[in-house]
Amino acid sequence: MIQILKMTKEHIKDVHKIEEDSFSIPWSEKAFYDELTKNKMAIYIVAKKDNEIIGYGGMWHVINEGHITNVAVKKEYRGKGVGSKIIGAFIDIAKEKEMIGITLEVRVSNDIAKNLYKKNGFIMEGIRKEYYEDNKEDAIIMWKNL
Repeated sequence: MIQILKMTKEHIKDVHKIEEDSFSIPWSEKAFYDELTKNKMAIYIVAKKDNEIIGYGGMWHVINEGHITNVAVKKEYRGKGVGSKIIGAFIDIAKEKEMIGITLEVRVSNDIAKNLYKKNGFIMEGIRKEYYEDNKEDAIIMWKNL
């Protein structure tokens, strides 16, 4: 069974490993530490199976909206519903906190992530040109109204 838990400092090493395996421009361990300890807007969760962290996600609560900063799942658990559990948890949290919607950016080329978000009710609302630093790829802006 997969549990969704609030991320703590003890999870940072495992989360960072997933981050490095998932993104071409990974966040540092310090960035996660700062999010957990300094950013009052930050909401971070982990997906845990048995005693293993298998995924995580971050969202900022900005005024009355959620902004998903990152979602990643360990390679061997991808395609098994873990990402949807994380997104579902963010939707529940956003509703509890009376947010009006949730937004995110996703690489134009990232079909797997785009499909995950679409499956969870997000729709394309725009493009951020040359958003990603590593290759100047555009980002799709997606929204889910609550």
